[in-house]
Formats: sequence, structure tokens, C-alpha cells
Amino acid sequence: MTETKQNLNDKITELDNQVEWFYSDEFQLDKAVEKYKSALSLAKEIEKDLSELKNEIEVLTEDFSK
Repeated sequence: MTETKQNLNDKITELDNQVEWFYSDEFQLDKAVEKYKSALSLAKEIEKDLSELKNEIEVLTEDFSK
């Protein structure tokens, strides 16, 4: 789980960096679509990782409450 958490933290940091690009002086309209697609893909990966962690926590909570 530590590896997943670190990986998730890395992904969130990367997504933050990608979003910041849109507000930076480096923003270029011709690259915006490509950057947006990349950020969207990363956001979907993060959502999947969070869903898996939620399921794991629910299983652990259920086992612990028995």
C-alpha cells in the first residue's frame, strides 16, 4: 500500500504541475489540447487509484468490525 500511496502522491503532484502550466507564461494554445488530454488521462488514473484505495479501506473496515 505504501507504494500505491507514493505513486498516487506522485500522480497528484504531476497533475498539479500540468494544471499549473495552463496558468503559466509557458501556455501555448497549440499545445493546450495535447496537455489537456494528458491531464485528463492522469486524472482518470488518479480516480481509479482512489477508488481502489476506498475499496481496500472498506474491506479492512468490514474485517475489523467483525
